[in-house]
Amino acid sequence: MYGDIGHKLILDAKRSQALNTITQYQDEMIRSIVRETRDLQKDADQLTEMMAAEEEETEGARDEESDKVKQCQLFVTHLCMRRNKRCLLSYGKQRAELLDQLVWKNVDISSNMASKLSFHEQEYFKKYNELVSEFKGTMDDVDLSGSLEPPCDVFIDVRVLKDAGEIQTEYGIFNLTKDSQFFVRQADVERLIQQGYLKKL
Repeated sequence: MYGDIGHKLILDAKRSQALNTITQYQDEMIRSIVRETRDLQKDADQLTEMMAAEEEETEGARDEESDKVKQCQLFVTHLCMRRNKRCLLSYGKQRAELLDQLVWKNVDISSNMASKLSFHEQEYFKKYNELVSEFKGTMDDVDLSGSLEPPCDVFIDVRVLKDAGEIQTEYGIFNLTKDSQFFVRQADVERLIQQGYLKKL
């Protein structure tokens, strides 16, 4: 049935939205929807040609019943094509928004995550990341990737989960060795928390 694959694609997008993570790119499903849309376009072209040919043969004396059936078929075919296109656009937009969020949260793409993206999505992520970095570079004094909610505490306790070497803050140098614990300013270690080096206690 036309539109079934598009429906499955939207369900996958909804599921990944609920998980708040990026899922495997549905390449095969997208190819099937594009093929289906092309087939529908061919059907629409054939129907239009048939209607034009019948009009020429009958020289204006038209069979209204037959015309209504063909117009109905043409209308439904166009609706199916539009629905497929909307499903594809919605899927692409939802994934692009997730990638945008990852860029603004300063999350680097791991090899596991990169395997879930299409080639075009990887390129989009890379170029959008460059654009955001360039934009952030013009405002060195402001952390644009920080949370919009003010922190409850300026200083927090953190535990080091992985060795990260030395970091320098305006309050001194910290040597981040595994299982050590520090009382630091949240703004100085927020990126390390996101990357999984530190855990907020």
